[in-house]
Amino acid sequence: MNGLLTDLYELTMAAGFFDAGKAEEVATFEVALRRLPANRNYVLAAGIPQVVDYLLNLSFTAEEIEYLRGLAQFRNASPAFFDYLRRLRFTGDLFAVPEGAPLFAGEPLLTIRAPIVEAQIPETYVLSAVTFPTLVASKAARMVEVSGGRAVVEFGTRRAHTPEAGVLGARAAYIGGCAGTSNTLAGFRYGIPVMGTAAHSWVMAFAGEAEAFRQLQRALGESTIQLIDTYDTLEGARRAAQTGQPMWGVRLDSGDLLALSRQVRAILDQAGLEDAKIMASGDLNEYGIRDLVRAGAPIDVFGVGTELATSADAPTMAATYKMVELDIQGIKRFTAKFSEDKVSFPGAKQVFRDVARDVVARSGECGRGEALLRPVILGGKLVEPLPSLEQARQRAAESIAKLTPALRELEVAEPWPVIYSRELKALIEQTRRNLLA
Repeated sequence: MNGLLTDLYELTMAAGFFDAGKAEEVATFEVALRRLPANRNYVLAAGIPQVVDYLLNLSFTAEEIEYLRGLAQFRNASPAFFDYLRRLRFTGDLFAVPEGAPLFAGEPLLTIRAPIVEAQIPETYVLSAVTFPTLVASKAARMVEVSGGRAVVEFGTRRAHTPEAGVLGARAAYIGGCAGTSNTLAGFRYGIPVMGTAAHSWVMAFAGEAEAFRQLQRALGESTIQLIDTYDTLEGARRAAQTGQPMWGVRLDSGDLLALSRQVRAILDQAGLEDAKIMASGDLNEYGIRDLVRAGAPIDVFGVGTELATSADAPTMAATYKMVELDIQGIKRFTAKFSEDKVSFPGAKQVFRDVARDVVARSGECGRGEALLRPVILGGKLVEPLPSLEQARQRAAESIAKLTPALRELEVAEPWPVIYSRELKALIEQTRRNLLA
C-alpha cells in the first residue's frame, strides 16, 4: 500500500520520532466522534475493511523513499530513517466496532496500538477511509427508514467526488439498507445487486419514442425499464404501455413525481400492466422520499444519486485521530488534549451497549451489555476473517430496528445516553491535573 498516501507532517513526525529514539515506544491512537454530523441522531460505522487492507499492506517503495530524500523537509533526517522505512510494516493491533453498528457522539470507532511511527503514519488514510463511507451509510439508512418498505437504489457514482468514491459509496449505501446500485464495479467487487434503466440519450438516438421503447425492450426483455419523461411524461407512459410486456416497469426522472406517478399508474393499469413498477429519481433525498410516501405516491422504487453519494446535507464528520496512551519501556503515560472545543480523553477505551444507554469505559473494564470494540488485527496479523458485506448490512438493519423511534426520525432528537465510567472519569481528571500542573 502506498505509504505516501498521507499528509506530509505524518512523515516528518515519523522521521523526528525515529531520530529522537522514540521509534520503539508503543502509542495508542483512537478514532472517535467528537460530535455527530448535522441532522443526524446516529451514524453507521463503515469502512473498516479499507482500514484493514491499508494496515496489512502498509509499505514504502524504493522510488517513494528516494522522493522523500529529495524533499527539503527531510534534509536533517538520518540515513537510518530511510532504511527503517524500507523495512516498515504494520506490526501492531487494531480494535474496531463492527461495520453497521450505530455510533453516537463521544464514542470511539477504532483503536490502533503500535510502535509510534507505525501508528502515526496511518492517521490521514484511516480518517478518510472511515469518514466517507460512514456518512454515506448513515444517509442511506435515513432514506430507507422513510421509504415505507419501498426499495431505495444508489445511483450516485456520476456525482461522487471521484470514481472510486462512487464504488465505496455504493458499498456503504448497501450497508445502510439500499437494495442495489447502478455501479457495475461495485456489483462485481462486492456482490451488490446492480440495476439501471436507460439514459435520455437512448430515446433521443431514435426517430421516435415508440421505436426507442421497442428497441430497448428487444435488448433487455423482462429487465426493461422505460424512461418516459424525455418529451412528454404522460405520452411517454402511454407509448410504454402500448409497447407492453415484457418489461419491469417505467422510470420518472422529473416533474411533479406525486401527480405524475398517480397518472402513470392509472395508464399502466388501464393497459393491463398492473405488475409493471414505477421507479422515481431526480434530485431525491430523504425528505422528498418521506413526503411522497406519506402522500401515497404509487412509486415502487426510489433511485437516489447526488444527495446520497455526497451525503449532501452533512458532507463532513467530526472524527478525530488522537493519541491516548504511550508505553515507554513498560511505563505507561496517558495523553489527552484539553483545548477548548477540541478535547480528547486519555486511555484506550471500550464501549458497552445495553438496552438503555452506552457506557464508554477504560479498556479492560467489565461492563454490562455488548462490548463494541473488538480485536481485528493483533501483532500485525488479521485475527479472523472480517464479517461479510451481507453480515454488516444485516447488523445495521437489526441495530437500527432496536433504536428508539425518535432516533430513527429525520428530525434531531434527544441524544442517546452516552456516559463515562467512573474509572474513565477518574483517569480523565488525573491526566488533566498531571498535564496542567
